Amino acid sequence: MDAVTYPEEKVINAVEKYFIPVRIPHDAKPLARRFGLTWTPLLIMVDAEGVEHHRSVGFLPPEELIPMLLLARGKVHYGRGEQEEAIAMLDLMASEYPKSHWTPEGIYYRAVAQYKQSHEAKPLKAGYERLAEEYPSSLWAQKAAPYRLLNV
Repeated sequence: MDAVTYPEEKVINAVEKYFIPVRIPHDAKPLARRFGLTWTPLLIMVDAEGVEHHRSVGFLPPEELIPMLLLARGKVHYGRGEQEEAIAMLDLMASEYPKSHWTPEGIYYRAVAQYKQSHEAKPLKAGYERLAEEYPSSLWAQKAAPYRLLNV
């Protein structure tokens, strides 16, 4: 990714805006062992306390890396209980990159974050309906399928 993806200006801007990047060699102990660095490239998103919220293994072109970064940032907010920030980040990812392979996962997490924020089931069903309509063959549509049964 050093030759193709990382030098892209959009990638640099996204990384600088949302993350503090740290490069760890695969044989750097104890961090390599702690995070299970067994293949590269491996991108792991952790929060300020070092809690892992997302990981991606293997090469990603810029048009897939940036939505993955936005999804990861949304998942960091989600995992920290910052649902409003998670929803905003996941909305940005889905609107800017609707064709990304990461977008269905973002829509799923957005629905769950809305549920956690409101304690109402309506966002879960709406999330399923959007996934079923826009990404019917995605794994995330399958994961959200039980929400179709909600009476809201």
